Amino acid sequence: MTSRTKISVRVIAAEGLYKRDMFRSPDPFAVLTVDGSQTQTTETSKKNLSPHWNQTFQFNVTENSILIIQVFDQKKFKKKDQGFLGVVNIRVGDAINLQDSSSEQTIAEELKRSNSNLNVSGKLVITISHNTLEASLPSDSVASSSRVSAANGQFPGAAAASAAGPPPIGGSPPSASRVTTPATAPRQFSSFEDQLGRLPPGWERRTDNFGRTYYVDHNTRTTTWKRPTLESSDHHAANSRTSIGALLSSPPQSPPISTPQSPQLTGGTDQSTAMQMAASGATTPGLGELPPGWEQRFTPEGRPYYVDHNTRTTTWVDPRRQQFVKSFGANAGYNAQRLSAMGPLPSGWEMRLANTSRVYFVDHNTKTTTWDDPRLPSSLDQNVPQYKRDFRRKLVYFRSQPALRILPGQCHIKVRRDNLMEDSYREIMRQTPEDLKKRLMIKFDGEEGLDYGGVSREFFQQLSHEMFNPVYCLFKYASSDNYTLQINPDSGVNPEHLSYFKFIGRTVGLGVFHRRFLDAFFVGAMYKMMLHKKIVLQDLESVDSEMYKSLCWLLENDITSIIFETFSVEVDHFGERNTVDLKAKGSDIEVTNENKKEFVELKTEWIISRPIEQQFKAFMDGFNELIPEELVQVFDEKELELLIGGLSEIDVEDWKKHTDYRGYQESDEVIQWFWKCVAEWESDQRARLLQFTTGTSRIPVNGFKDLQGSDGPRRFTIEKAGDPDQLPKSHTCFNRVDLPPYKDYESLKKKLTMAVEETVGFGQE
Repeated sequence: MTSRTKISVRVIAAEGLYKRDMFRSPDPFAVLTVDGSQTQTTETSKKNLSPHWNQTFQFNVTENSILIIQVFDQKKFKKKDQGFLGVVNIRVGDAINLQDSSSEQTIAEELKRSNSNLNVSGKLVITISHNTLEASLPSDSVASSSRVSAANGQFPGAAAASAAGPPPIGGSPPSASRVTTPATAPRQFSSFEDQLGRLPPGWERRTDNFGRTYYVDHNTRTTTWKRPTLESSDHHAANSRTSIGALLSSPPQSPPISTPQSPQLTGGTDQSTAMQMAASGATTPGLGELPPGWEQRFTPEGRPYYVDHNTRTTTWVDPRRQQFVKSFGANAGYNAQRLSAMGPLPSGWEMRLANTSRVYFVDHNTKTTTWDDPRLPSSLDQNVPQYKRDFRRKLVYFRSQPALRILPGQCHIKVRRDNLMEDSYREIMRQTPEDLKKRLMIKFDGEEGLDYGGVSREFFQQLSHEMFNPVYCLFKYASSDNYTLQINPDSGVNPEHLSYFKFIGRTVGLGVFHRRFLDAFFVGAMYKMMLHKKIVLQDLESVDSEMYKSLCWLLENDITSIIFETFSVEVDHFGERNTVDLKAKGSDIEVTNENKKEFVELKTEWIISRPIEQQFKAFMDGFNELIPEELVQVFDEKELELLIGGLSEIDVEDWKKHTDYRGYQESDEVIQWFWKCVAEWESDQRARLLQFTTGTSRIPVNGFKDLQGSDGPRRFTIEKAGDPDQLPKSHTCFNRVDLPPYKDYESLKKKLTMAVEETVGFGQE
């Protein structure tokens, strides 16, 4: 028989429960059952769609035990449907490793329906922990030292996430469904006792970054420097209990460590004092009246905070003062920055302090958080590849611009699925650009549900499939490529085509503005045209592969008495043929060895851009109504592709399965190293490799088996070529990589990484 062990399940909260009654919210409670024999119940939260219970229960389990948590409305519990609000089922062994002496998982699970098929919404947030060192402690005091008080607006377990990403915003769970909290090393005293004995129930002892001891009261979600006694704890609990709802509706959330006697500093602040200020949130005294539009208010406890009516935001920081914050440098040192010299945060942004005393930033416009100061692109982490660092820095700068802030109000768009193209055209074109910059509320006709992000994501995905469908003659697939798009020069068969191109430009801009991706990828030349970058011969390969080969041959060979061309082109438009000069009096200028380079440049630019000038201008007119032209210039063409279309999910096994080899065999050590490196890479690095070797990061709908080259279906190919001291080369026309026979894995990884991260096309041909 499998031995059982004890786990603790802390039911933290539920969010966005379904409201079945029009005039009242439910009184939710949760029922926990393990293996059908162990049952525990939370308290009832009154009239609440997002209840916070924060209660801990213990169960004896095996790794195959099933934890079932059901949420009910207490007022309807005795009725037929029992007020059912949703259920989650978790296999214990999938959540935590019972073999470890100490482990913990914070889990955010979507609530599911039961057999009754009642409407269900929202998610449940719980923490499952297993600690053999503390298994004997009473259940009301079991807590992990990594938990963060709700006074800081974080759920238990969020501290672990901060190592990899910033804390969640305003009580929301971490963006990842599950966050693993590393086990802490055993100490002489547990976090619930010290040399003076046990702490009162619900209290925990912690140490900040500077070695100072403070105490967390999980009963009231507050912190203090003073060690609690049983008497003071009872008195404090009786007089200071505050509901989570009150906390979340209060002024900006306080940091986990509040210093009653914060040091007042002058302009000449030494490094150690600045570090203390960074940890405590202390400010230096300022003089004069508050800036226009600002107001000082006080919490019920008497703490001052400040309201900026200009941006409708609040902050603890006196705008007249200078604040020093800690930012991590290349050597993990501290760097005091005067925020007053940097100007205010963008509208809707707020600065907060994590439990580790590290500053992070909240974007209330999009309900996201970041370590990166939106005013200071150079504050990004330096320990990342240059291309990634550049893109992230550009993205922070781009999204912090005033022109890209969501305006007050809502933008309602109602469409029918079976008439998506026309309905979307009508809805998007009838509204002003200012209307489209308000919060999007997408509604599919005849379908229930409000748009809090998911509906709009589906809308953009489905609409992009319609807009770029070649059947409308607005776009066509590039050459024989069946998944990258270019503007159809013959789109004029539709007399309203320019209006539709403006609509498509608006839609692409709308997606970028509201941070939604479109399921469509253009040829590389399209992105360069959007950035006003010079078109070169390499850009022609994905547009007209046969012409690309002809012009390459012309450049590489002596054309005397072989090529008889002039600086002109013949245009066939629905059977009508005309001659167009590439330069003044081009029809009278012959192409020679001396001027052929100029001819190739002019003809390449003409083929790519001239036949679609009107369509492209209409597209950009619509795009620039939402995204100002000067702002998008910060990106290069590869970054712009990611901004519009995002990253495709790349299945390495599918990629590997549909790869051919020349000079190598799949069993060769170099090939094994290649795939090992690709598997270890992050998704953006894989996308760049695919982008450089095939011309796009886009994958065919049916996977790598449908990969296309310039001459039809063409599998990804790795060819043995080059010297071990050289970088790999790519041939986008043939989806081929020339991979030298490197001597060891580290050399291959170094060269391949260097090629992807630090070169353009890594020796593309």
